Amino acid sequence: MKFFLDSANLDELKKATAWGVIDGVTTNPSLIAKEGVPVEDQIRRICEMFDGDISAEVVATTAREMVEEGKRLARIHKNVVVKVPLTEEGIKAVSILSREGIRTNVTLCFSAAQALVAAKAGAYIVSAFIGRIDDLGWPGMDLIRDIVKIYTNYDFKTQVLAASIRGGLHVVEAAKAGAHISTLPYKVLQQLFHHPLTEKGLEQFLADHRKAFELIEA
Repeated sequence: MKFFLDSANLDELKKATAWGVIDGVTTNPSLIAKEGVPVEDQIRRICEMFDGDISAEVVATTAREMVEEGKRLARIHKNVVVKVPLTEEGIKAVSILSREGIRTNVTLCFSAAQALVAAKAGAYIVSAFIGRIDDLGWPGMDLIRDIVKIYTNYDFKTQVLAASIRGGLHVVEAAKAGAHISTLPYKVLQQLFHHPLTEKGLEQFLADHRKAFELIEA
């Protein structure tokens, strides 16, 4: 499974990439807004820092405007993946962009039917928001399983991205369900390699080491 960092913060990106486990970055208008920098400027900075897929989302609402904005975003860097909402206008835009060789991340997917439409339109990635479905009392992970099954049945090349990740359990379950990618907030990424028994075990090992060598030196 690929790990993407769901952030537009350069400090978080610098820290996360140092671990050597990040394969890409996803952003959205809300994340960019937090940084107080124009979208294209911030995407360019991220591309300069990291070599991997970088999702940059359009804010236009009509297909024509989405295509124009998507082309501008794609020109920023070869690694940019244009993020488009899963609406009728968005799907029109994805069809056009994909025919022109521009990769797209179709976002805000909440049903397998939507994911099927996105794949047929030529999406490079479809982002399924499992956490938000869980919040409504429905099993969000079932969506990942359904999409993976459908894509496998028909050999669609669209990658399934598990979005709206709430914690480490979501990541593990998405991996078991066959998602190709999980996009993770920085705090969730940190959670993945922390475990109280690891920390307790390390503390004991170091204490035994110090004790043994203190006796030898004495």
